[in-house]
Amino acid sequence: VQLVESGGGLVQAGGSLRLSCAASGLSFRRYAMGWFRQAPGKEREIVAAISWSDGRIYYADSVKGRFTISRDNAKNTVNLQMSSLKPDDTAVYYCAASQFTMAIKGTMYDYWGQGTQVTVSS
Repeated sequence: VQLVESGGGLVQAGGSLRLSCAASGLSFRRYAMGWFRQAPGKEREIVAAISWSDGRIYYADSVKGRFTISRDNAKNTVNLQMSSLKPDDTAVYYCAASQFTMAIKGTMYDYWGQGTQVTVSS
């Protein structure tokens, strides 16, 4: 199984970025997908998750109204559109896949990508 993130980079506060995660080696449409992030010195936290079965979506309170998660089962991809970015959003962002219908805890995820750095300057 491979999860490969792309789209990270450096952006000014208030700007936007779109992260993508390409999945291979798994039955993508049967996996819940999530985006997590980890800032230096902080624990990993969930950002957003999307179920495989009924379209349920979860967002962390810190990103509600600014981030949008979506998935394309035909392309085996999950995306995270990030807008109105803040310096506090600076972190390594990870894509993850879970065999649960829906998962918001990191321990519920089976596969992880290598991560992509997002840096938001003030």
